[in-house]
Amino acid sequence: MLRNLGPTEIIIILLVLIIIFGSKKINELAGQAGEASKELKKIKKEYNDAVKEFSGELKGERKTEREIKKEAEEKKETKKPSGEGGAET
Repeated sequence: MLRNLGPTEIIIILLVLIIIFGSKKINELAGQAGEASKELKKIKKEYNDAVKEFSGELKGERKTEREIKKEAEEKKETKKPSGEGGAET
């Protein structure tokens, strides 16, 4: 349907919209449409991330070596040395 619209038809439609709504209202509507688009993209990304995480849990996906090392380093940082020998428990 939109493939048949040429530049002249699009200009006419835009002029009619400006006459009906006014330029200020069209700017507001465009801004709201942009914000809605951003929000939808954010929701889509969160959904895809959740699906990937969930599917990884179902498959019993193993952690990568980098993830294991990172967790080990975080545990070392949170533990405090005990005793004078510097041995950790």
